[in-house]
Amino acid sequence: MAKGPSLVWSRRDFRLADNPALAEAAAGGTPVVVVFIHEPAAAWADGAAATWWLRRSLAAFRRQIEGIGGTLVERQGEPMAVLLELARETGADTVLWNERYAPVPRAADERTAEALSAAGLRVRCCAGNLMFAPEAVRTPTGQPYQLFGAFWKACLNRAEPALPLAAPTRLEALPQPPADDPPPAIPDPPEATGWAAAWPQAESGEAAAIARLQAFVDGPLSRYGITRDLPDQAGTSMLSPYLAFGEVSPRQIWNSARLASALGGDAFLRELGWREFCWHTLAHFPDLPDQPLKRPFADFPWLPDDGRFAAWTVGRTGYPIVDAGMRALAATGWMHNRVRMIVASFLVKDLLIPWQQGEAWFWDRLVDADLACNAGNWQWVAGCGLDAAPYFRIFNPVLQAEKFDARGRFVRQWLPELARLPDMFIHRPATAPPEVLARAGVRLGETYPYPLVEHGMARRRAMVAYEQMRGSERFPLAARQG
Repeated sequence: MAKGPSLVWSRRDFRLADNPALAEAAAGGTPVVVVFIHEPAAAWADGAAATWWLRRSLAAFRRQIEGIGGTLVERQGEPMAVLLELARETGADTVLWNERYAPVPRAADERTAEALSAAGLRVRCCAGNLMFAPEAVRTPTGQPYQLFGAFWKACLNRAEPALPLAAPTRLEALPQPPADDPPPAIPDPPEATGWAAAWPQAESGEAAAIARLQAFVDGPLSRYGITRDLPDQAGTSMLSPYLAFGEVSPRQIWNSARLASALGGDAFLRELGWREFCWHTLAHFPDLPDQPLKRPFADFPWLPDDGRFAAWTVGRTGYPIVDAGMRALAATGWMHNRVRMIVASFLVKDLLIPWQQGEAWFWDRLVDADLACNAGNWQWVAGCGLDAAPYFRIFNPVLQAEKFDARGRFVRQWLPELARLPDMFIHRPATAPPEVLARAGVRLGETYPYPLVEHGMARRRAMVAYEQMRGSERFPLAARQG
């Protein structure tokens, strides 16, 4: 049993409840110092939207920690050096954290643990941010699962995830808490005004996450299997930013949805399983964010960019559902999942622009940016990841819009310049007769662009490109060794 203070190194786990590292430290009965370290920038450092969300989430977490008598300190620098210095300042003899699963941070944590142990500190790494450990869910031959269906079946055949841990009600504080370092001077981008309107300050932190979870379980969850694909309805949980920053844990979500026993529960839990699959994939395949897991896709014949990517980013492609999705992203830092699939398919398969460019744009602009899910979803759309969409599955953006936004409400919300078009032309303004366009005040090429490409032609072009790339029927994978 530890006798000195404990340091709890917090990363993306800004919650009191179901926080194993914090719970263990609180149970020790000695002072607890929670530390957040602003680490030096590295590959896939937080983008602009995630950085904005992190500052608010961290501030809310500080208020929670202080509200139960504890201390949260912010420092800058290399974690190993910061933790060693804080241990000297506070007399701490134990350092705890919740495990990270991305290979680079995980390897850094292992080196940090070795250095702290060598300095005489007790180190505890806890499992708190996934429902199942990547090492524990493997095929009968010991390999990582490569098909989601088989993976999820294996997860469901295991024991249920452990019940969430209760939040500590009291933390012991040091008589003289350590001082904060000045936080990094990162100004908010212009888009932050829109993000703040979409996600008010009162909707940040653990309390907001739990309230949103409860509201979803009490309402939309029962219709989730029907409404989750309709972007004009509040049919999804919108928990993704809170989950990305650990303001709520996957076990808490699982437990609440299971208890609800609602009609949409299984479909919703399957989405939670997809997040789990993406993180297990990243743990086993470190190249997931950067390289296609199906190696022949490295030679895919992408087209040179002639401004099409910029048009996609600002919602000026001439396909209303794509443009509405991209403008919603710009305004709110969030996009409906069905629309994410449509805009991603359009970029990769209609415009033949590398999926990594779309991945990087989403990473910078999503408040719910999640390394494993963002990479896994883009590779799924491109057809080059595990259990990916077949290369020949190319979404028709018009048909997708007519199916999932039949009355055009979502498009009208984000493209006011098209709002007066009748339903039959709202998703295909380029086909509307001149008199219909005139009555709606739409001037193609001026108030709204002509389509960047004709989808039928683009689909045929993509199919030719995919056939050229396919060197064989098998796509070898490069798994993590060891």
